[in-house]
Amino acid sequence: MSRAVVIGDALIDELRDDHGVREFVGGAALNVAVGLARLGVPATLIAMVGDDEAGVRIRSYLADFGVELLATPSPRGSSRAVSTRSGGGEPTYVFNDAAQHRAVQFGEAEQAALDAASVIAISCFPFDDVAQTLALSQAVHASSAPLAIDVNPREGMMHDRAEFVRGFEQLAAGAALVKIGEDDSELLYGEPLDALRARLIDAGSAAVLATQGSAGATIEAGSDVVTRPISDLPGRIIDTMGAGDAAFATVIASMIDGVPADAEAWGEALQRAMDVAAATCRFEGALLRLPSALTEPDLDRLGT
Repeated sequence: MSRAVVIGDALIDELRDDHGVREFVGGAALNVAVGLARLGVPATLIAMVGDDEAGVRIRSYLADFGVELLATPSPRGSSRAVSTRSGGGEPTYVFNDAAQHRAVQFGEAEQAALDAASVIAISCFPFDDVAQTLALSQAVHASSAPLAIDVNPREGMMHDRAEFVRGFEQLAAGAALVKIGEDDSELLYGEPLDALRARLIDAGSAAVLATQGSAGATIEAGSDVVTRPISDLPGRIIDTMGAGDAAFATVIASMIDGVPADAEAWGEALQRAMDVAAATCRFEGALLRLPSALTEPDLDRLGT
């Protein structure tokens, strides 16, 4: 059976706004792994998780959605992100010590999972940690599975911007899919997203998913370039957290049994990704939502 392996972060999102404080299990990589499971793709998550109350919640949440966890122990406990929301729903983040020093181990179990994977996804990885990037590169290149990367830099977690770019580009050069957003392009390169998209293609990325917020998204793959606007779905936008993760997971799901062959197939994949991202924004938290959740009963409406 086709299976995705996701490498990256798992944490507790502490949301603060005018309504009070609420907590959700999250992390970009965890969101992608759970999202894939909700899209019908079996998923394994490789991430650092503490042996604490937060770690219990993270493990329980993943179990609820059928995601296998290969956990790296954390001497600093589980990661936490405190997000403060503006009126428009855009979050600003402060990360605890564990999140800022996150790391994963690539032992026998992790390598076996990677070797058996149909696709390997990476999100919110510490590319500025030279030892971690080298270990990641060796582990994923030992597998024949296509690689999908969401660079997903976080200013509060990044220690060396130049090294982060170098580590990211090392992996992106051979990736089947790279996701990059407007904020990522500005933070890492200080240049427009279109210019970075072209740079990544020229450097060897097979396809680039460029997300542009309210302007929609574009996929460039060789000579194929497709663009879709934000999907107009019923209801108002509640929370934009998780929209990018939902879009990334949806495009990966479209690649699980083979990379889209032409512009029409890429367009269909991108349209579904935009629909899923728009549905996700109609709920609080980062759990991937299908458009059907807006018109039919959703057992996970409140999360787990």
